[in-house]
Amino acid sequence: MGDGVITHPEKVLFPADGITKGELASYYEAVAPVMLPHISARPVTMERYPAGIGEKGFFHKDVSKGFPAWLERVEVPKKDGTVHHLVVGDTRSLLWMTNQNCITPHVWPSRAPKLYHPDICVFDLDPSKADEPDVLRAAALGLRDLLKELGLPSWLKTSGSKGFHIVLPLDGKAGFGEVSRFAHSVGTILVKRDPKHLTQEFSKADRGGRILVDTGRNGYSATFAAAYAVRAKPGAPVSAPCTWEELEQGAIGPRTFTLRTMTGRIAAVGDLWSDMRRRRRSLRRPIERLRRIQAGT
Repeated sequence: MGDGVITHPEKVLFPADGITKGELASYYEAVAPVMLPHISARPVTMERYPAGIGEKGFFHKDVSKGFPAWLERVEVPKKDGTVHHLVVGDTRSLLWMTNQNCITPHVWPSRAPKLYHPDICVFDLDPSKADEPDVLRAAALGLRDLLKELGLPSWLKTSGSKGFHIVLPLDGKAGFGEVSRFAHSVGTILVKRDPKHLTQEFSKADRGGRILVDTGRNGYSATFAAAYAVRAKPGAPVSAPCTWEELEQGAIGPRTFTLRTMTGRIAAVGDLWSDMRRRRRSLRRPIERLRRIQAGT
């Protein structure tokens, strides 16, 4: 593939909506200016659908062989060797990725070269049932308020699937272990405050219809759907940054924004996460506050 060239742009990737690979590429090219700052230097796992979302897709991590020499990669240690992950730092790479029939880029919470020190902490609220928007909204706002108690500002995005992602920008000094333990403890307190509606039970059979407070995105090599990523769902919903006010007003849901509406939204509101990196925080004091809450003082 040449630079920025999309092969078979007429290929239909979203059958019910008639959305083609060419339209997906046009979307990613249009949102690149707001998307790239959030994903640059992060190892990427591609969620690919060569035959469109009506057929089974797969996750693709390693780009060590048969890929263009100019493609930026990062070598990541794993148990039995290394993986060469794609790193998307420019529009050219974003379009190359899209040409692989990648609908959703999933990214690490850390960036190269500091792969063991995440610069964000991710909470994924995953409902068992999609028909209780008020309960989901209350859970997200409850998490925001708990984080505020800990002195941490948080940012929100739709998942493009069933729930919401709540993200904290970090100063990158804590390792994955510390961030993961912190997130799990926050989740535990949140569940204790509303055990009727929330759970940390990962198995759907054990959730009892409750919302999973998933903190598992904060481990080494774990991933989450990138900001502005299209999801492989009917309607091509987007994992879109949004405001807490929009959530409070009930103006948004997990799939409110789509490939076909997102560029208009960006034109209207810009990048709602643009100041996130300037608000990075240390976890030292929040962990002390968390311990006091756990102790009931």
